[in-house]
Amino acid sequence: MLTLPLALTGCFGSDGDRPSLMEGTQAGGPQPFPDNFRGDTLALMRAYLNNPVGVREASMAEPVQREVGGRQFYVSCLHFTPRETDGSYKTMRERAVIFVNGRADRVIDKASELCAGAVYVPFPELEKMAR
Repeated sequence: MLTLPLALTGCFGSDGDRPSLMEGTQAGGPQPFPDNFRGDTLALMRAYLNNPVGVREASMAEPVQREVGGRQFYVSCLHFTPRETDGSYKTMRERAVIFVNGRADRVIDKASELCAGAVYVPFPELEKMAR
């Protein structure tokens, strides 16, 4: 009975400590295309952004396979301008969303290498997010 709470503590923590499927054995083998990549990305970004309200100039690239940590994963790139805590808008951000087993797993902040050559299309759903 005491081992269950200890086992569960490994599943919860800050985003930096969040277990990822990328590092587990479930990520082995060929990755399926993420059919629901837009919806999964919205759900992940809602949790990732401090304030998901008021995002502007959002665009997204369709997922393509890229090597991440020595393995092939589907990666989708995002451009957007989030609202700052003071209500202003500053610089456009570029982020990469990594998909594992067809589901959004992680947002990567330093995405310039992963997103090189990405072709972006408008992503108005990201601009319509609410809390």
